[in-house]
Amino acid sequence: MTGQNHDSEQIEETKRSEQAGQAGQMEQPSHDGEAGQTGDMEQIEQSVYAALTELIETAGLQQDQILVVGASSSEIRGRRIGTAGSLAIARAVVTGALRARDHALCHICFQCCEHLNRALVTERRTLREHRLEEVAAVPMPQAGGAVAAVAYRTLDDAVLVEQVAAHAGIDIGDTLIGMHLRRVAVPVRLRIERIGAAHLTAARTRPKLIGGERAFYHDTGLGDFC
Repeated sequence: MTGQNHDSEQIEETKRSEQAGQAGQMEQPSHDGEAGQTGDMEQIEQSVYAALTELIETAGLQQDQILVVGASSSEIRGRRIGTAGSLAIARAVVTGALRARDHALCHICFQCCEHLNRALVTERRTLREHRLEEVAAVPMPQAGGAVAAVAYRTLDDAVLVEQVAAHAGIDIGDTLIGMHLRRVAVPVRLRIERIGAAHLTAARTRPKLIGGERAFYHDTGLGDFC
């Protein structure tokens, strides 16, 4: 009996060690390319660029308007959001998004995770031009997310703002960007439906249609009304 108990204790200790090791791996962001698990980084970058370019064109985004990007590197890897961040994937996402931004010359924001209340990383010029409110925090992979952490260290004169009212947005991995979109949000079906393993959704926005049954939403001229 003593030997059996000793064997049982060893088995339990081994299980606890394995679980602890797995938990430690989940908490730390990956620094390698993860190419075998998530696909080629260049493909991720190109897919992000293509999806955002299509959204910008569909939404008719102007240079003074804001594009919001929410992305989970964990979901792109095929893991649950917030559990397996990858800095390599985050860099690919940010690079692809900035390529699209540079082509359109619009403003861009990258959403943090819920640990920073989904605050956003953007450039100080965006904060000034849109009179946004700055908040005091530095996004890290463990608190803010890998994508926001990379964006904070990539954008010119990066700042963290509490909220925006963006004119269009893309969500890679169900990060819930809706709280940062202007009313009224309109879904946009893009040709690309996934980035890596992550589900992709996108939206543009339009002004509210106000008035009742006699209201007009296109200017047809005054005609004989006067």
